[in-house]
Amino acid sequence: MKRILLLLSVIGFQVMAKQPHTLRLDYVHSGGMGNEIYAVDELVQEPLLWPGNIKQPIDNFKRGKYLLTIRDKKTDKTLYSRSFSSIYGEWETTSQAAKIQRSFHESLRFPKPDKPFVLSIAKRDAENKFVQQWQQVFAADNYLIEQEHAQYKSQRVAIHQSGDSSEKVDLLILGDGYTKAEHKDFIKRSKELTANFFSRYPFNQYKDKFNVWAIAPHAQQSGISRPSTGIYRNSPLGSRYDAFGSERYLLSFDNKAWRRVASSAPYDTVIILTNTQTYGGGGIYGLYSTAAANNAYADYLFSHEFGHHFAGLADEYYTSSVAYNTGDIKEPYEPNVTALLEDEPLKWGHLVKDGVKLPTAWPKQTYEDHSHAIQKRRKKLRKNNAPEAQMTALFQENQRAAEAMFSKHENNQVIGAFEGANYQAKGYYRSEMNCLMFTRTQDYCHVCGEAIIDIIDSLTK
Repeated sequence: MKRILLLLSVIGFQVMAKQPHTLRLDYVHSGGMGNEIYAVDELVQEPLLWPGNIKQPIDNFKRGKYLLTIRDKKTDKTLYSRSFSSIYGEWETTSQAAKIQRSFHESLRFPKPDKPFVLSIAKRDAENKFVQQWQQVFAADNYLIEQEHAQYKSQRVAIHQSGDSSEKVDLLILGDGYTKAEHKDFIKRSKELTANFFSRYPFNQYKDKFNVWAIAPHAQQSGISRPSTGIYRNSPLGSRYDAFGSERYLLSFDNKAWRRVASSAPYDTVIILTNTQTYGGGGIYGLYSTAAANNAYADYLFSHEFGHHFAGLADEYYTSSVAYNTGDIKEPYEPNVTALLEDEPLKWGHLVKDGVKLPTAWPKQTYEDHSHAIQKRRKKLRKNNAPEAQMTALFQENQRAAEAMFSKHENNQVIGAFEGANYQAKGYYRSEMNCLMFTRTQDYCHVCGEAIIDIIDSLTK
């Protein structure tokens, strides 16, 4: 029987046997000292069609600090929404934001509407409720929309393929600081880290839901910048250590550069691998994650930072120094930490067995005493610019001690509410004694795993 090709209208996006185009708004996000401003740079039509799942255009999880909404101008119908976080959103929590003003280049990607549309950005208030900050009307057929070309398509390598991009999670690995002679090293490392990634829970159960691509624009000089040690590189993606004064925080502030490279591949999520050995990484929900490819803990960094970027997971550790100023205790919007407030249901209550006490006991003081001592030694090693092998040995020593400590406790492997998470020793709780978001262990806990699976399903079903 002959099949009839139907013209489908999916929440306002007209699709005929293919995805809509990908539209990207490039804008400047400025502020500081109580001010916040959004300013349009340009609209860009990327060279590849929209890689996402048009069957689920509305964000039902809202795990970021901001919320993008695209509405039809005439009917006011919501066509698309996605929650996200940003570098500006992190910077404004630092002490510097109270003293100066700064600007950051940012982008928002969405399926291209076929009619005039309204783009709006909302931001969480003090109670974590979204409040509209900015909106702008755009014409989808404006001739001034920049037409980007897939200029790095010839350098794109397929690491793992499972099927059509519209039905899979497209993970793009970008390499920074790799010279032309080192390109094979980048591909080899990407394959190794991808294999390890798919060996971990929950990705070992969802390998066939992913496509993995890799692109590394050739650098003139090997490596990336590490200003605290006097190392500066003009790397193609602008990645650098020492973000916001944290020696291990690795970010790219050159949004325009990495976006132009990334548009040569279909992507839902991006990991930037840097050609460096020094321990470091970062992850921002809906933006990208980073990892030092040549560090002994690259496998851990790859997965831990991906948890932030892909699923909006919070850090569960709290004894390491961070660049942010922590605020008052309130119920966080991240899925894997809680303030355990009396009037709030426990996010993961369905996983807690009868008889488990909340809060849940664990060797907290012993762990803190040991961890604080480790952090003092770590700080001294960095101050003396010690060989990276010494830092690796310290991390290994710390992990062995922590896992031995946990293995002896009766609540090891129990799902409950363990105090100490979200960078704070008191007032915030994690679901299990150990997790990849807490220490450098192998796997995510059950709660983090569920949160990741939710996002995978939203992009593939």
